[in-house]
Amino acid sequence: MAGDVQHDYHLVNPSPWPAICSLAILIMMVGAVFAMKPDAELFGMSGFGSYMFYSGLIGLFYTAFAWWKDVIHEGETGDHTGVVQIGLRYGMILFIASEVMFFVAWFWAFFNASLYPIIPTTTNEIFDVIGQVPVWPPVGIETFDPWHLPFINTLILLLSGTTVTWAHHALIGGDREGMKKGLWATVLLGGLFTCVQAYEYSHAAFGFSGGIYGATFYMATGFHGFHVLVGTIFLAVCLGRVYKGHFKPDHHFGFEAAAWYWHFVDVVWLFLFICVYVWGG
Repeated sequence: MAGDVQHDYHLVNPSPWPAICSLAILIMMVGAVFAMKPDAELFGMSGFGSYMFYSGLIGLFYTAFAWWKDVIHEGETGDHTGVVQIGLRYGMILFIASEVMFFVAWFWAFFNASLYPIIPTTTNEIFDVIGQVPVWPPVGIETFDPWHLPFINTLILLLSGTTVTWAHHALIGGDREGMKKGLWATVLLGGLFTCVQAYEYSHAAFGFSGGIYGATFYMATGFHGFHVLVGTIFLAVCLGRVYKGHFKPDHHFGFEAAAWYWHFVDVVWLFLFICVYVWGG
């Protein structure tokens, strides 16, 4: 019959979210530009940039929530066929690959600074450093003991990798209660990691703007910490979906994508622990 679907692809229905998302990002970015200059005024309003930035940010969060809610509805109503899921898998793989490139940049900056350290000087001090040998970490930097809080966080993330795998295998085996327990454990461990890292940062003997060591350290570990927070939210959403009856043993890419992302976060932390905390410290 005319109008019958003769293929396995999902043709997405018209959606307002791409346009709304673009508008929210534009408002957020324009607001950020004004907020960077506190004395800037628009229409006689001081602090206009901050209002714009947070308004755009709220709009972006709402758009993400509503858009992903629509995607979840598509998956639960049968639009995500086997062919569509292959495309989603490729998309997630490419997304993780792009995230890897972010961390390559931070590692590159760290190794460039640590393998080829220099002595920071001004024109008036140039003769005072002749004959000195540059070292890493820079003189005066008190680094973290890698076998204290960083090692504890390493154990936390490794354990969370096992619990998310437990949840995945429980789902495949039809054990939804086991999946709930595994996901609860993973979400709690992710939250614990964030708390430990926040405590570690609050007791750091160096700041972000204190030199090249602080800049490279906080960019690498802080960017990873942000990814842990995002991954924890990702898994928490999956946990909520489990309680709503979502996911089947043969149809659960939403959870599978979250598990891939979480294992990626685990692997990156192992490199950070070995390179930044142990070797670089």
